[in-house]
Amino acid sequence: MNVQTQIDAKAAQKTEHFDVVIAGAGISGVGAAYHLTTQMPGTTFVALETQESFGGTWLTHKYPGIRSDSDLHTFGYRFKPWTSAPIATADEIRKYMGDVIAENDLARHIRYRHRIVAANWSNADNLWTIDAERLDTGEMLRFTTHFFWMCQGYYRHAEGYTPEWTDFDKFRGTVIHPQKWPEDLDYKGKRVVVIGSGATAATLVPNIADDVAHVTMLQRSPTYFRTGRNAIEITETLRKLQIDEAWIHEITRKHILYEQDAFTRRTFKDPEGAKKDLLAAVEAYLGPDYDIATHFTPSYRPWRQRIAFIPDGDLFQAIKAGKASVVTDEIDRFTETGILLKSGKTLEADIIVTATGFHLSATGDIAFSIDGKPLDFADTVTYRGMMFTGVPNLVWVFGYFRASWTLRVDLVADFVCRLLKHMKAIGVQKVTPELRPEDHNMPLLPWIDPENFNPGYMMRGMHLLPKRGDKPEWQHNQDYWAEKDEFPAIDLTDKAFVYE
Repeated sequence: MNVQTQIDAKAAQKTEHFDVVIAGAGISGVGAAYHLTTQMPGTTFVALETQESFGGTWLTHKYPGIRSDSDLHTFGYRFKPWTSAPIATADEIRKYMGDVIAENDLARHIRYRHRIVAANWSNADNLWTIDAERLDTGEMLRFTTHFFWMCQGYYRHAEGYTPEWTDFDKFRGTVIHPQKWPEDLDYKGKRVVVIGSGATAATLVPNIADDVAHVTMLQRSPTYFRTGRNAIEITETLRKLQIDEAWIHEITRKHILYEQDAFTRRTFKDPEGAKKDLLAAVEAYLGPDYDIATHFTPSYRPWRQRIAFIPDGDLFQAIKAGKASVVTDEIDRFTETGILLKSGKTLEADIIVTATGFHLSATGDIAFSIDGKPLDFADTVTYRGMMFTGVPNLVWVFGYFRASWTLRVDLVADFVCRLLKHMKAIGVQKVTPELRPEDHNMPLLPWIDPENFNPGYMMRGMHLLPKRGDKPEWQHNQDYWAEKDEFPAIDLTDKAFVYE
């Protein structure tokens, strides 16, 4: 019995209809709900969220010190000023999101513990049929909608990625993935090894360093980090002058984005200079005698993988104080008491944390189909990283890596609202992206150029993602500074949009 047959057998008799269905109530879904409410009043919509509350990433992750790795002045929405320190905790981010929900009466549109199982587009009816399981009752529910807005994020929240290591099951201590951090974990006085070198590891290590016997960050290869005060000088100055918070928000955002754009361009034009500056900031904390070449000098140029911000250099302060250490080596196998490295060194541990990344889940593990035929997004070509050839009335939010994710939430929302208004104005019910005649000989390439950006979770899941072309319309270029001008100028009468 296939998935759809099982769903049909269990589906409720009642079907609810909405103009728009939103998948998810994380930072993208809440943003989408706000923009529908304000830009298209009267639109009926529902946001279906698997978890028990809003927040997405900021609800899933509960490990010590969980915080943003980019500033909240740009990770926050453009319409809601951020008034606290730029690097924020998960609780602070969820409070901010909760305020957006309360201030705009969005709670009545969100249904929690609703896991979307399948989505089928009918060309005969010009409708998506969305089947969802209500996790608290086991009941199957059905929704129909003219437009499906995918805001579920890019990774599987139910489980993190853990590599297959030799003798992994022989370790007698505790093994934890940060996505499943136990609330009752007692790590006081314990020897802890954190495997990984990304933002999660860099956040977790300094936040447990004072309580554990010792914490070691074990990395196969180094990562770039940026450091600085958890404050922005221009923001502090404007507050002293008692400038309105809405103005401060806008000015701070523009200032940060200007600085980010300049740095990003430098990593392409002068990668060695950018690298030198990043490493000099690390040396300022750890001193000239620390082996920065081994432990904090990646083999790739800056920004080929995400650069996390380390507020007040807390990771490096923990290392300097001797409470934490970094080992750069590869795992040979696990032992009963720790990890044997390929160098022959052994790391003894009571607790091992596998901060080894995500499972890419671009479609939210939803079984998509068109007229009952399974849809494989890898067979499609992306339109600007948000729509897909041959897939009607669907938009997908995939944010930025080199800038804050939420910047694209606002841009995509403006586009969706403009598109829906255009469809209503010309009296059509369906829009499908299609390659234009001049695009048919265009080379089709992987979703993202690995020479441009190549984190592990993207490389492992690239085969699941749509293709891109070599023209701006047919790729997600990761360049907010270009897209902020390009998106408002998208010509909705372009032949890339087929209306019916």
